[in-house]
This record gives sequence, C-alpha cells and structure tokens, in this order.
Amino acid sequence: MMTMAEKILARASGKEKVEPGEIVEAKVDRVMSHDNAAFVARLFKKIGVDRVWDPERIIIVLDHRVPAPNEQAAMGHKIIREFVKEQGIKYFYDMKAGICHQVMVEKGHALPGNLIIGTDSHTTTYGALGVFSTGVGYTDMAAIWATGKTWLKVPETIKINVEGKLPPMVFSKDVILHIIGELTMDGATYKAVEFHGSTIRDMSIASRLVLSNMSMEMGAKVGLIPVDQKTEEYLKGRAKEEYTVLNPDEGCEYADVYEFNVENLEPQVACPHTVDNVKPISEVEGLPIDQAVLGSCTNGRYEDLEIAARILEKAMKEGKRIHRDVRMIVLPASWDIYLKAMENGLLKTFIKAGAVVANSGCGPCMGSHLGILAKGERAISSTNRNFRGRMGSKEAEVYLASPATVAASAVEGVITDPRKYLR
Repeated sequence: MMTMAEKILARASGKEKVEPGEIVEAKVDRVMSHDNAAFVARLFKKIGVDRVWDPERIIIVLDHRVPAPNEQAAMGHKIIREFVKEQGIKYFYDMKAGICHQVMVEKGHALPGNLIIGTDSHTTTYGALGVFSTGVGYTDMAAIWATGKTWLKVPETIKINVEGKLPPMVFSKDVILHIIGELTMDGATYKAVEFHGSTIRDMSIASRLVLSNMSMEMGAKVGLIPVDQKTEEYLKGRAKEEYTVLNPDEGCEYADVYEFNVENLEPQVACPHTVDNVKPISEVEGLPIDQAVLGSCTNGRYEDLEIAARILEKAMKEGKRIHRDVRMIVLPASWDIYLKAMENGLLKTFIKAGAVVANSGCGPCMGSHLGILAKGERAISSTNRNFRGRMGSKEAEVYLASPATVAASAVEGVITDPRKYLR
C-alpha cells in the first residue's frame, strides 16, 4: 500500500516499493526553470558536460522580470537565449507566454504520475494534476540538466480531508489560507500533502492549483490531489505525451490525517508578515489599503479575473470605481488567459474601473520591478507570500486574500468582505 508520493517516486527510481525516509535516485520526467536559468546555465558549464541530458525535457519560461527592467535582468535573459540555441532546448517560452507554473500546466508539460523538478519553490503547483513536483536550488538543477537524475528522500504523507459546500464568495484561496493558519507555516515541513474530500472534488482545476501552489507555504515538499475525471478532461488535447495515473492505494498509511469542514467558512486574510497569520475577514475589515494586486501563479487564472470583474461591474452600476487612493494592478497568469479576458470584455471592465492591466509576469509578487510598495504602505494581494519586504519596503505590509476580496477592497479603499457586493 503506497501514497501518491511513494508511488511516483517508486516509479521514478525503478523500484516496486519505497518507504518514507528512504533515499532514492530518481529519473526526472521534466525540469523547469525561469529567469534563474541564467544561474543554472553558468553552473552547468562548470560541470564540464557539453550537452544537456535531454533538450526536449527542459522547459524554460521567462516570467519573473519581463520585459527586462534593468541591464542585469537583460543580461540574464541574453545568457538564457544563447544557451537555449546552443543546446537546442525545444520548449523555451520567452516573455510572451506567461508565468512559469501556469505555462507548465496550460501547455501540457505537467502530467499525472510524473516527477518534475523546478528551480522555484512553487513548482508544487503541478501536484493538482497528480504530479510529484517540487523545487530545488541552482546547483541541483545544473546536475539534473547534465544527468536527468536527482536524489530525493521519500517524504511522509499527511492527508487533508476537506468536506462541505463552499459558502458564496468563499474560494479555494480562503480554504488553503484557513488550512495554513491551522497547520502553521512549518506544519507540513518535508512532507507530501494529499488533498481529499467533497470540497476538493467539487473544485475546478484552476481552484485546485491554488491548493497545491500554496502547500509550499506550510513547508510541504509536494501538494498532491488525486487524478479524477476533471483532471483527465483538462488534459485532453493538452498533454504532451501519454501518462500513468498513480493515485493512492486504498488503506495506505498516512503520518497524520486532518479534517476540515468549510460550510461555515468566511473569507480569510493572511496578515503581515507570515502566511500562517490568518484571520477571518470580520477581524480585519476596514483597514485602509494603498494597493490591490490581482494575479500571480496562485490566482491569476480566468476564473479569478472573472469574479473580480463581476465585483467591479457591480460597483460601477452603483456609481463606484476603484477608490481614488488605491492603485489596482491586474496581471493575468498567461497570455492565453489574457487573450480570453480581452475577448470576453474583462480587461475592458478592469480599465473602466480604474485598474492598470499589466503583462503576465511575477513583478509585484516578488517585488522585482512592478508595483513596489513604499515605506508605510499597505497592499492586499491574491499572491502567495507576505513576508517582510516581499513587495518592496520592509516597512510596508502585505495582506493575502482571494481575488474577490482584493477587488472589493480596491473599490472601498479598505479591506472589505466581498459578500458586500455579490452573494
């Protein structure tokens, strides 16, 4: 009897069975790097190997600093482009594709039963499709580029059961913030997390991706969701190759099991300066904000833009726009999402309401070059981290919430319960 993580690592290491705590040498199915591929390329060249192990299984996506905001970033991009040509990397997404984790899923690179390694901590996102996906550092990635293999310690698995129908205007972001608030930021350190229950089964793939993405914020090595019909439908016509579903065995052993019922859950907000400092919105309503950010690899998908646009439309019917003291920045997670939002009028709604629509990228989330906060400013954001200095000044504050809460707050100029606008 094995969990999902154990099954995938057993397959990847050529074993019939693995145990938690066991060290395995595993063949990776794919690897992903973003702008930091420049660092990996430099280290790779020091290894002394002429060619990467498989140019069709290395995916590089430029998303963190695009378009290049300074000479240093531009040089990094130049190094990557030259390396891609030199090595014949097949899947290189320059600055016209989107955020790496959305691109990996959207373009069919993340497949059930795969082992995928990325040079980004939120590589855990692909677990929503039944993938063992996790992040590593540059040195480890350079070695993988050379060999196609890596070593991993088989993690223990914790099971999280989520039951109940989500109340109106409560979303997967609220669910994962609530879970992180309960388990704390190190409650799943180096453990695999499996999400189960009726609430998860009812969620869209986009909503499930939020859970796996933010599993990292409670220390998880990977955040997995069993593959079901929704997963299979999503992958139809998208998957780059055949795949094998490796769902958990009935009766497999978990290190811990946690039960959550969300029927009475209200919108949640993670307060500065840790993701586990989570409070129900009723405890933080009314705090003035200077900036509202909608987007990121966590919540920049079409359904996120759509609910925010609906709130803004309702506000405009009532004669309101985005508050004059608030800067709202919208970043769709990919170009495909951007185009769909444009075709369906969502971008028009954002612009008419007073938001700035930027290109797909990671700018505000990582505080690299877009939406930087000044000393004493406060933002509410649909991103995944609110550490001190994450979005600019160390003396600024970032509050994390769902896209609905972000939109409602942008209109009111203070942290606002989205149920005020839509039910």
